[in-house]
Amino acid sequence: MDFTSRVQAGRVYQQGYAEPATLRAPGMSTETSEGTRMSWLPEVEEINQRRAIAQQMGGAEAVERKRAQGSLTIRERINALLDEGTFRELGPIAGSVEYDDDYRRSGYTPANSLLGTGRVQGREVVVRGEDMTIRGGSSDGGGRSKAYYSEHLARSLRLPLVGLHEGAGGSITSNRKRAGGNERGMTGHLLSPYADLLATVPVATAALGSCAGIVGARVVYSHFSVMIKERSFLFAGGPPVVERALGKFIPKEELGNWRIHAFNGTVDNVADDEMGCFEQIRSFLSYLPSNVWELPPRLEPTDDPDRRDEILLEVVPRERRRAFNPQKIIRSIVDLDSFFEISPYFGRALTTGLARVDGYAVGVVSNNPNGNGGAMDSQASEKLVRFVDLCDTFHLPIVSFEDEPGFMVGLEAERAATLRKGVRALAAVHQTTVPWIKFIVRRAYGVAAGAHHTGSGPVYAWPSGEWGSLPIEGGVWAAHRREIEAAADPELRRLELEREYEKIRTPFGRAEGFGLHDLIDPRESRPLTVEFVRRSQHVLKTLIGPKARPMRP
Repeated sequence: MDFTSRVQAGRVYQQGYAEPATLRAPGMSTETSEGTRMSWLPEVEEINQRRAIAQQMGGAEAVERKRAQGSLTIRERINALLDEGTFRELGPIAGSVEYDDDYRRSGYTPANSLLGTGRVQGREVVVRGEDMTIRGGSSDGGGRSKAYYSEHLARSLRLPLVGLHEGAGGSITSNRKRAGGNERGMTGHLLSPYADLLATVPVATAALGSCAGIVGARVVYSHFSVMIKERSFLFAGGPPVVERALGKFIPKEELGNWRIHAFNGTVDNVADDEMGCFEQIRSFLSYLPSNVWELPPRLEPTDDPDRRDEILLEVVPRERRRAFNPQKIIRSIVDLDSFFEISPYFGRALTTGLARVDGYAVGVVSNNPNGNGGAMDSQASEKLVRFVDLCDTFHLPIVSFEDEPGFMVGLEAERAATLRKGVRALAAVHQTTVPWIKFIVRRAYGVAAGAHHTGSGPVYAWPSGEWGSLPIEGGVWAAHRREIEAAADPELRRLELEREYEKIRTPFGRAEGFGLHDLIDPRESRPLTVEFVRRSQHVLKTLIGPKARPMRP
């Protein structure tokens, strides 16, 4: 239609013209009120109809099937995680639509992913998750778009991102669309936004069922991840993919259960059920700021800052070969009931977690003599790198309790590249910019002793503390091997030499030479930690913003 025809068909306005009735979109009302207003009620009704369909997810039968498995739907999961009534859904009517010849909707399938914002303990977050009642949670066009946008939204709003995951990732049927040019064929973009995301806002995820491919990767690409015992499974490729690739069927219960991934460090924590996952995510986020341009929130302290726990006088046994529970030390010094352990099954030679001191959030690192005698092995080294990166990224001062016998030795330790990973842990520690405080509660030996402090913060030792290049037992053999072997009674001579060195094993020498800030009564540890954390706040204020070295998952 040329311009003259358009003028004849409708009224010409100062900056355009009105479309004639024949050019209006199908379904658009031509009814007017007093000749000046048009009703959009049909379109509003269509919006409401699509929203109602989307609320039903995959339909009553699929929803009931999901609940019969003992699982919540994605909408129930999001509502259980967030503060009541705070979820604001984005893209509620995204999905696949079929139209008839008159371009009226004849079919509609909602996108199998939910996205929105809400609040966790009063603070706003971005939340997303797959809907297993539609196409088994495998990605469709709308679902993928929501996933990508959630990362952009979290970065742009500078809000934490929470992922409640369950799904199979890509589907072979989607390859047809990619082959046809309707989607990008390259896959490198799928996780590329995360590099910046992990450097700017907290990301917490839960594996709430079977998670494979890109969905599984999203679980792991986070600062904190949790899965359900006996209910969650995680793999790069599920049983059908493994069977075709390797010619062997491995059931999902064997291929990717929690006993594999919690112990190898793929996920951080485990819970007994979905509610337990949500509670752990809420706890984790409570210690962190919403983004790196803020400091972690302080809670009103309820614990006495001068509390002196008598158990600290006896928690470290005089018998040097006896182990002790490091959590007794940690929980006696941080605010009562504030310690939240991270990765308890992985790298057991090291205990890591978040806590509060005088209401301020801190990171806690401690050797655990119940795992490898506390010796730093390859797993503990990996655990330390990731944890101190987390604390440094989000401005948490670090409290360290050292009982370090050194790097793990032996054939298995060498095969596990302990030195390589241990040196990397040392580098990560010394690249941190947040303040550290260290208490030498027992041993501090070898190169690995340097993995517990940056050298710039206060260092205190307990009367049980000891340190050096090597422990006496191994050091005597290394230094006096020829003498011992030449003795009439080698075993007796070894014991004699160890007793001689034992006489000079004392923490006073280092204190006398100002090799540490002070030799203290263990009961002073909490007041000193409170003093340190309070003093750290003015330093932390100067550190806000992204780090030059971003965190990696």
